Amino acid sequence: MISTKARYALRVMVDLAKHQENGYVPLKEIASRQEISEKYLEIIIKILVKGRLLKGLRGKGGGYVLTRSPQEYTLGEIIELTEGPLAPVACLAPDAELCKQKEQCVTLPLWKKYHALIHDFFYHITLEDLINGDF
Repeated sequence: MISTKARYALRVMVDLAKHQENGYVPLKEIASRQEISEKYLEIIIKILVKGRLLKGLRGKGGGYVLTRSPQEYTLGEIIELTEGPLAPVACLAPDAELCKQKEQCVTLPLWKKYHALIHDFFYHITLEDLINGDF
């Protein structure tokens, strides 16, 4: 299940993309428009800044902006940054230990195919696609 953190991160990114002509957008404005508490939004934005998806500026006229254009972000990168890997089972996670059952695991092909579907779905939709409803 996708958590509120990832869902809100997508909403924040969409909000900033829609208001990018205004320059740096204050956290307070995003929180108000998206009806997300400022405290929770700070946590999400910190992750997005650390992941270099957003850039922040402090002080008067400060706020947050996208570091790239909306068509250069995939939903997969935003979700994985906030959620972690999209792998449906532990053995397919990027840092997984080698499974002793790998060679005879009957279900592994199923999980690999499911993982590919999830990955391809989210990594083939850009932020701009989401904004335009083109997915």
